[in-house]
Amino acid sequence: MSLKTPRRVLLGRALLAGGAGVLAAPRIGGAQPAYRPEYKLSVVGNRPIPFAEGAFQWAELVTQRSNGRINVRVYPGSQLVGGDQTRELLAMRQGIIDFAVFSTINIAPQVREAGIFQLPFLMPDHRAFDALINGEVGRDLVGIMDRRDVTAVAFGENGFREISNSRRAISAPADLRGLKIRFAAGAIFNDIYNGLGANPLQMSFADLQPALSTGAVDGQENPVNLFLAFRMDTLAQRHMTIWNYVNDALIFGLSKSVMASFTPADQELVRECAREAARNNIALARRGLGIPGTDDSALVELRNRNVEVTTLTPAQKQAFATALRPVYERWSGTIGNELVRKAEAAIRAAS
Repeated sequence: MSLKTPRRVLLGRALLAGGAGVLAAPRIGGAQPAYRPEYKLSVVGNRPIPFAEGAFQWAELVTQRSNGRINVRVYPGSQLVGGDQTRELLAMRQGIIDFAVFSTINIAPQVREAGIFQLPFLMPDHRAFDALINGEVGRDLVGIMDRRDVTAVAFGENGFREISNSRRAISAPADLRGLKIRFAAGAIFNDIYNGLGANPLQMSFADLQPALSTGAVDGQENPVNLFLAFRMDTLAQRHMTIWNYVNDALIFGLSKSVMASFTPADQELVRECAREAARNNIALARRGLGIPGTDDSALVELRNRNVEVTTLTPAQKQAFATALRPVYERWSGTIGNELVRKAEAAIRAAS
């Protein structure tokens, strides 16, 4: 009996060994994993509002600095969820969207702790807002989002939400009685406006402009920059009150599974790009409002458009805060009393 191995068997073994070497090669030296051709980023609205600008800048920075390896495309107007911005978080968890710049207002119905930014008159100024996003409250929210399968990588700002309407100036709680006021999402806003004697109506941003133009609603609440960008003065909004009752924080986030699919270096790239875009977003959101470090060009523009601007004094704001204290207390329990106390302590320390 011959002890020689047949030539064809040797050849087969060589091919198998070579094949194994080829298959193993991509893992040698930690080679680049296969990424998707496109990653979808959802955001409410569109350029030029600072909210959307932050999203576009994030996508552009990631795409450019990864040399197209991570190709992020923005889908503005919440179009991936049919214009319903309150469904973005669910859509991310379902894999429909990969990246998003979330409004805390829109996700608060699913993430109750995000409602901390909607407690009426919690934050007196931008220093208070910064104390929340940059402190323990912000870190807690990052952990909470992680448990919702979202990696939060930066906080931005939509801005303090001011109230406008077509009927009269608002300087006291009684002035809101009977006004039909649109709000975006969240039962807390229903309670706030009911508590002030108004008639609140929830609707998407896509439906807001026609509702204002037809008189289906009398007024709305949004940051000044958004009011100007969408020319709400042409939609019968002749009265604007600067009352700073809530500030809508933004969360720059992406699917936890998508983040995990990136190399550690690319994960850090995504984070750094988000932080840069968020810083730019915050600067844009505050431009022209007359706060320290900015001029008052946005307020001047409102008046140039024949909008009556009423800026509340601290005493006038306190009258609204007092009227809404029952809403504040009730919702503190829903959001989480411990988180609310952390926020109050951070704001006191920052004042």
